[in-house]
Amino acid sequence: MSLGGGGGGGGAMQQIQQQLKALEEEKQAIRAEIQAIEGQKAEIDEGIEAIETLSTDDTVQVPLGGGAYVRADIRDMDRIVVGLGGGYAAERDGEGAIDSLEIKKETLEDRIETLNAEIDEVDEETAELEQKAQQAQQQQMQQMQQQIQQQDDE
Repeated sequence: MSLGGGGGGGGAMQQIQQQLKALEEEKQAIRAEIQAIEGQKAEIDEGIEAIETLSTDDTVQVPLGGGAYVRADIRDMDRIVVGLGGGYAAERDGEGAIDSLEIKKETLEDRIETLNAEIDEVDEETAELEQKAQQAQQQQMQQMQQQIQQQDDE
């Protein structure tokens, strides 16, 4: 016994499910970006801490890449090179270097706020779609009940 004639409700449900899946994937991508930014913030905090605690003539391990390090003596903590972005860097004193890093950190925090707002928007869209799905499902159930009732009346 086929009830048929669902009025395309199944297609609408499938479309809503695909949209929900796309929204969830978008949310995961945003969260991954936030996590990457949090990592950058942690690196900045480490840099600030190093600037505040190291002094001239200290010995440090400098990463060469691939997990290899070399020991080096700091000759001048009054001249710190700080990346400015876009492939540019500037030489700063300790306080200036910390100020530059704090500005970078604030920029990253602003980006995180923006991304969290995007997550909120995705959550709102998801809630709306879930409500539409529930309404479509209820409508389908009503149609099926009507069809069963019509068959029983025949």
